[in-house]
This record gives sequence, structure tokens and C-alpha cells, in this order.
Amino acid sequence: MTKVRQQIPIAKPWVGALELEAVKRPLLSGWLTQGPEVAAFEKEFADYVGAKYACAVSNCTTALHLALLAAGVQPGDQVITVSHSFIATANSIRYCGALPVFIDIEPNTFNVDPELIEKRINERTRAILCVHQIGMPCDLEKIVAIARRHHVAVIEDAACAVGSEILWDAAWEKIGRPRGDVACFSFHPRKLLTTGDGGMITTSNPEWDRKFRLWRQHSMSIPDTARHHAKQVVFESYLEAGYNYRMTDIQAAVGREQLKRLPEMIERRRSLVKRYAELAADIPGLVLPQEPAWARSNWQSYCVRLPRSCEQRVVMQKMLDEGIATKPGIMCAHREPAYQNQVWSCGEGCIPAKCIHLTESEKAQTQCILLPLFHEITEEDQVRVVDALRTACYR
Repeated sequence: MTKVRQQIPIAKPWVGALELEAVKRPLLSGWLTQGPEVAAFEKEFADYVGAKYACAVSNCTTALHLALLAAGVQPGDQVITVSHSFIATANSIRYCGALPVFIDIEPNTFNVDPELIEKRINERTRAILCVHQIGMPCDLEKIVAIARRHHVAVIEDAACAVGSEILWDAAWEKIGRPRGDVACFSFHPRKLLTTGDGGMITTSNPEWDRKFRLWRQHSMSIPDTARHHAKQVVFESYLEAGYNYRMTDIQAAVGREQLKRLPEMIERRRSLVKRYAELAADIPGLVLPQEPAWARSNWQSYCVRLPRSCEQRVVMQKMLDEGIATKPGIMCAHREPAYQNQVWSCGEGCIPAKCIHLTESEKAQTQCILLPLFHEITEEDQVRVVDALRTACYR
């Protein structure tokens, strides 16, 4: 009888009995929505990344939206960012009625090329929304210096980068301190730290933090936690148009346990990445990811560039036939149907459908694939993955 080999998924969250036990706290307390667990998670997260303030929200997309609003982004403004990112990056700019100005990426890091930013800044530029793509920190030192010269905000899309580090003034520090004006994180199950869904905004600006907390809860003048403990009857008012962007205490309870596990997760990821590099070193033409000297990735994803002779879809299908899931290179928002009309610019006057200034972004999308990477993947699984990749490319 032929043994059926277990499918290897692209990702799998590392959760278990500790998270299950933590969920009992809010369930038994009767306080399920935003409450004491959220407050505790915010403090613990701020301490972990070294931020003055951390505000929990429903997901990273809402975090980006609020960050852009706090930066003063309005209809008619422009925000410099990358197309080479999950579509939420560009969408959050459109939520504000602003125009995404897409910059090409560096082929080795998949992050925005800082050398292209400055000439795209004009009188309508309100912010730079940079992405720490799949956990690899972008060159914040250069980006922040450019932004400060031109008095525009820096918002870090750190959706994938919880636990990643950057070398700043000769010392290693966590992404999220932040070195820009604000950093936004995701806790989707594809990320290292998950709450099922959820997000976090970190900043050093007390006024921005106050706005985030107001806006996330319908701009309610008195939080329900304060009203619940009041000794006198109080009536809230709604100070401006706000949003329902809250995290629940159930999610936060899970997040608190996940945060405790995070150092172990990152150590494991780095070990797995080292093993992948050893196994795949002999595949001709395969380009493996590398960290710049000033960056330490959390290795949320392991993205390889295929040999020139290999067709992405064919390789992925052959690997799937062997029970191994992969993902294509990170999407380009400008290629999606939602961005086929005049809702973006490259800053160079191109017709969107015929832009010639995002070539590295497009190559990365079509030439790269993400290999399976998660905490509980085994060395045997990794051997299967690399063997299947080698066979798909050259047999």
C-alpha cells in the first residue's frame, strides 16, 4: 500500500494550550470586547518594541488608515509607497482620497529603493508609506532623512515585521520603536504573532496616539471601560466621525501569549532559513534572500528568485503536485483590476497601463516564489521542499 505523504502548507500559525488557556480569562470575566486584556497587550507590545505608545486595532489595514489620517492625508494629497505589497497598502491611501505614488523596489531586498524617493516628492506629498516587506526591514535611515528634509511624515507598514530588527546608531533595535512617525503591525495568521486577526499602531507622538484611541472607537468621548466603572451616571458624546476599528479582549489574550513565544519563534525561523540556504545552495540560478548588514529579518516568509529558465506557474504546479504549497512573488497593486484606471501614479507621467518605471516590482512578482516556512516545519519537510523545487526547475 502506497503511503500518502502529508501536504506541506505555505504557513501555519503556532498556537496551542497556552493560547487556549488565555482565552478563558476574558470569557470568564464577561468582558469580551476592547477592555483590560487589550490595555495589557498594548503595554506589553510597546515594551517589547521600545515604543512610547501602542494602540491595538482590528487589523493592519485599519492601522494604516488611521496612521495616514493622523499624518493629515486628505483628498488630493499624494503618498509615496510601493506597488509591490499586499493591496491593503495602496488601499489605505485611497481610503483617505489620496493618490498612491508607486516607487520601484530594490531587487535584492524587495523593499522600496530609497534612491528613487526624493525626486517624486512635490508640494502635494504628505507622507512616505514604506513597507518592511515579508519581514525584511527597509532602509529606514535613508528614508527618514529624506522625509525630514522635506517635512513629510514616515509611516512604516510593518505588517510582516514583528520582531525584525534594524541597526540604528550602532545598536540593534526592534522595528516598531518607531524611527518613522508611526509603525503599523498585522496579527493575521500568516504572521509570526497572530491574534486570529488584529493590528497594532506604535508611535512616539502622544497626540497621534490620542487620536488613534478616539477614532478606533467611533470617536466616543468616554470609553465604555471608563463608563462601566463610573460611580455616577455618565453620557458619552461622539466628537467627530470615527470608526469601529477595535480589537477584542479575546484576541488580545491570545496576543499576550503569542508575544511571550515570539523570541522562540524568531530563533526557530532563523534556524530554518539557514537550513534552506544550505539545502538549496546547489540549485543553479536560484537566488536566495539575503539580509543587509544593518537588518535582521524575522523571516516571516522565505522568498526565492527562480532561475531565468524556469516559469513560475509551472514550478508552482509541479511542487503542488508533490503536495507542497507555495505562493507567487508579492503582488503588485498597479497590476490589479482595481488599479487599472487613474487612481495611482509612478510620479513620472506614465500612462498607468503602460508604466515603465516599476520593472523590478513586476519582475519580483513573476520571477519569485515563497516556500513553506512555519514554526513546526521539520527538516525532513524542508528536504522535500528543496528536492521538489530542484526537480521542478530542472527535470
